Amino acid sequence: MKLSHNYYVYITMNPSRTVLYTGVTNDLQRRISEHMANRGNEATFAGKFYCYNLVYYEYFQNIDQAISREKDIKNMSREDKLQMVKETNPRLGKIIL
Repeated sequence: MKLSHNYYVYITMNPSRTVLYTGVTNDLQRRISEHMANRGNEATFAGKFYCYNLVYYEYFQNIDQAISREKDIKNMSREDKLQMVKETNPRLGKIIL
C-alpha cells in the first residue's frame, strides 16, 4: 500500500500587496497560520514583511516536484507571478494588477 503525501507550493502577499513570498509545505493551513502568527517578526522574511495573505497555491504528491516548482516560481519575475495569481483567481487579479 502506497502512502499518499500532500505538498503545497504557495504564494502569500502582504496587506498592501507590495511583497510576495513563495514557500513549500506539507500542511498549507498550518503554514498560513504560522505566517499570521509571525507578523512583524524581523527574524523571518514573511514575518518582517507581513506576508500572510494566501493568494496562490499548487498541490503535489511528490516533495521533489514541489521543491522544483517552488524554485521555478522563485525564479519568475514579479509580473509573471502576479499573472499566475490573476489566472487562477481573477477577482483578486483585478485588485493586484
